[in-house]
Amino acid sequence: MLGVLTKGVLDDGRGKARVNLFRHKHEIESGRTSSVGGEILGFDSHSRPIIHATTNNSTANHKRAATTGWEEITQKAAKVLSFVDLAGHEKYLKTTVFGMTGSAPEFAMLMVGANAGMIGMSKEHLGLALSLAIPVLVVVTKIDRCPAHVLQKTLKELTTILKSKSCRKIPLFVENNRDVVMTAQHFVSERLCPIFQVSNVTGQGLDLVRNFLNILPSLTQYNATTDPFLYEINETYSVPFVGTVVSGILKSGHIHVGDKVQFGPDYNGQFVLTTIKGIHRKRVSVPAAKAGQSVTFALKNVRRNTVRKGQVLLAADTTPKSSRRFEAEILVLYHSTMIKSKYQAMVHCGAVRQTASITTTTDTEILRTGDRAKVVFEFVKQPEYLTVGTRLIFREGRTKGVGKITKLL
Repeated sequence: MLGVLTKGVLDDGRGKARVNLFRHKHEIESGRTSSVGGEILGFDSHSRPIIHATTNNSTANHKRAATTGWEEITQKAAKVLSFVDLAGHEKYLKTTVFGMTGSAPEFAMLMVGANAGMIGMSKEHLGLALSLAIPVLVVVTKIDRCPAHVLQKTLKELTTILKSKSCRKIPLFVENNRDVVMTAQHFVSERLCPIFQVSNVTGQGLDLVRNFLNILPSLTQYNATTDPFLYEINETYSVPFVGTVVSGILKSGHIHVGDKVQFGPDYNGQFVLTTIKGIHRKRVSVPAAKAGQSVTFALKNVRRNTVRKGQVLLAADTTPKSSRRFEAEILVLYHSTMIKSKYQAMVHCGAVRQTASITTTTDTEILRTGDRAKVVFEFVKQPEYLTVGTRLIFREGRTKGVGKITKLL
């Protein structure tokens, strides 16, 4: 779906369009996304999508062609949408959860195969988006190869799930441009859930999806002037002749090339001073960046083996404090038995992903499915930089519970 939208080439029914999005050899061989990928879609001032040429992944010039395409799109576009491609297979659930929490998406596009229906992982991903309060739009694909009665069964099942007490969504089938305008205007209410029916082979319904994405307003408001600089790292690279490069989301404030920042926390909870050597946004070099942008920074005198996902960059004039223990208000979505003190789970909070144990429960000693309580988490490995009010997910295999940080200890 994403390959067809961004590259402008219809699929052949055997995964031709998705090959251009894969980052690893094993993804091409298996046909499954296993990492957090990125792609952009631009619209010009006349609301026409800007499509750049596709290049086979096996060619030596693939990276250069992709970069040229992004530069061309950003120069011509009046509006640019950034997509985060996440894995759908259960084997890569932890990568998908990290992409949902660390990439700070404004909207979630749930892909449902018309012939398969709402299988287990589709429900898991829907629940993940709902727990993070991310508005969801559903795209039902493969309608060209699906019998009519099977398609109707899938749509009925999807509607039932969206209307259920756990979702409380208002499903709306988008069939023309009038529906597109109406749903795009009211989508930010979080109750409305538009449903598109498309075929990536014939192209049916793709224009409605593109028009919807073009009209869709931005949801999150960032303050780049008064709030202090905060940047979360969710990927690291080592670039020849450049050095250590980090990728992530600029949560607040603004930054310029040459500015000094604090980098950390390390395994002891300490921060070190470094300098921003270069800034890239959408694969284009820029002199500055502000809140809400997904950017990469080249760091001065920082070794890659000292950088990990979940660390942050902060303003040089602040006095940061890392936390190993924190209090959170949680809701147990599902657990087969009970949760009590010393229970361990993987906690996802923004770009932070680390095992933590529950040391104390303030409201009750034992928690079961559906219970709410205030608990104290303690990280097992090293301290992290956290902020009060951030949403978190704790899981043990599949998602077990959600919550919000209320106090740092």
